[in-house]
Amino acid sequence: MGTDSAELRQPVMADVAKLAGVSHQTVSRVLNGAPHVRPDTRDRVLAAIRELDYRPNSAARALVTKRSQTLGVVSFDSTLYGPASMLDGIEQAARSAGYFVSVASLRSLDSRSVQEAVDRLRDQGVEGVVVIAPQISAVSAVAKLSSSVPVVAVGSGNQTRVPMVSVDNQAGAAAATRHLLDLGHRTVHHLGGPSGWLESQDRQAGWRQTLEAAGARVPQVHSGDWSARSGYQAGLRLAEDPEVGAVFCANDHMALGLLRAMHEAGRSIPRDISVVGFDDIHEAAYFTPPLTTVRQDFGELGRRALELLVDAVAGVGQGHEHVMISAELVLRRSSGPAAAHR
Repeated sequence: MGTDSAELRQPVMADVAKLAGVSHQTVSRVLNGAPHVRPDTRDRVLAAIRELDYRPNSAARALVTKRSQTLGVVSFDSTLYGPASMLDGIEQAARSAGYFVSVASLRSLDSRSVQEAVDRLRDQGVEGVVVIAPQISAVSAVAKLSSSVPVVAVGSGNQTRVPMVSVDNQAGAAAATRHLLDLGHRTVHHLGGPSGWLESQDRQAGWRQTLEAAGARVPQVHSGDWSARSGYQAGLRLAEDPEVGAVFCANDHMALGLLRAMHEAGRSIPRDISVVGFDDIHEAAYFTPPLTTVRQDFGELGRRALELLVDAVAGVGQGHEHVMISAELVLRRSSGPAAAHR
């Protein structure tokens, strides 16, 4: 009816070869980045690809190369900043390296759920799997994995037997605590995260060890669930104690709730109480006052995790390498010198 069906079909490699005046094999070499192609020939092929809007058939390429260029990620089904940012860092690093990503998002990181997710991803032909494992249950699940594909764990501390990448939560917490002690505070109170999370344990350990090394009193830990609401509730309790002069919060959202509680109780930040968080969420610089916190480099975490997985896929990794990414203390206006009467 006036439109040829050939005009509606997707261009194929033969169309690119014809337009560029080269062979089918030359187009294939250009697409695969082969080094022995003349620059002018490569330019003609690339120009033809752009003109035709040609998209290589990834399924067909996988049949030829035996590689899917796809990596699997098993992730905790959560909007929490840490796990969500880990996933984003991994996805960005994979795209930059030319890999597709298939994500299995779970509500529970128990052994059975993680094993089933890895099996599903393996059935999809992924070359390797990253497991985001911020909870103790996830570490146990990774340790029990039986898989024919390489696996790298992210956020699991140093408790796994597979290659692992994690932020150095303990050192970050130590830096935050030392900062407050250096400001003249005799001790630092801690608002911790839930006990089943490795990040909670490591940040509490860094806080505790720093106080003990300084000979400072170690106060009772107040625990939250990572939410601003739990920070607010803990803040109301802490605000009643006139001896509280500095608080290290295990994440920025709990710090936000604590700041509101202190404001409502008439406790000035940082004149009366200094507050430090952990994460450096995008909004931290716009809290009232702007929040001193510990920044995690999730982009670097994603890049290093991808490097370990690609090495494992190629069979050149050590098989048990543990990489720790440094955390950086970011100074803002929520922390200041201790009040003279304390």
